[in-house]
Amino acid sequence: MQKYTGSCHCQAVTFEVDLELETVMECNCSICATKKFLLTFVPEENFKLLTGKDMLTEYRFNKNHVAHLFCKVCGVQSFGKGSKPDGTPVVAVNVRCLHDIALDSLTITQVDGKSF
Repeated sequence: MQKYTGSCHCQAVTFEVDLELETVMECNCSICATKKFLLTFVPEENFKLLTGKDMLTEYRFNKNHVAHLFCKVCGVQSFGKGSKPDGTPVVAVNVRCLHDIALDSLTITQVDGKSF
């Protein structure tokens, strides 16, 4: 497990996350494909919002299961919050918002979210 830091573009929203980062998900649903997200999911206790709670605004669509949170200043969505089917809270981290990550070193798994 490694600790990573991340932020939105303007750095109004900053966070830390503990995770094993080897494989990430690229989903083809309408929002993920449009925003080119690379995602990894972590238990809520592995995620810590450092700054910017008051700078976040929320967007929900489709079944309203995921709180897509984005910065009010720059519009970047660094993470979202939801839950597993058993109700366990999780955070979907946009890996592109993590600092000092070599994206070409990651394994990208394609997910057909368009069909859900």
